[in-house]
Amino acid sequence: MNPTFICYEKCSTCQKARKWLDVHGISYAVRPIKEQRPTLEELRSWQGKSGLPLKSFFNTSGLLYRQMELTKRLPQMTDEEKLSLLASDGMLVKRPLLITEDRVLVGFKENDWQQALQG
Repeated sequence: MNPTFICYEKCSTCQKARKWLDVHGISYAVRPIKEQRPTLEELRSWQGKSGLPLKSFFNTSGLLYRQMELTKRLPQMTDEEKLSLLASDGMLVKRPLLITEDRVLVGFKENDWQQALQG
């Protein structure tokens, strides 16, 4: 099964990650995060597979994150509240995401992707 590459077309980091996948001959399915935002159930599953705290799933450099003053609000929120918030708007979610059968990569760090996808 091919991994799912969840991205935002205008994001330069997503473009860099996509180019890396293409150069390395890795097949993937593309899912635009803005049009097909992650569901609550998907986010819950992905967080478990990633081994990362929910905080890592927030796009902290995004305009919406700043407008909502989430730096101040997140520490007081429960995990369920954070998941619901992430599911409410794909632009709140850090990208790109690469979803495989057994792991989830959040953001693009070339070394992490190389290790996860090429052993």
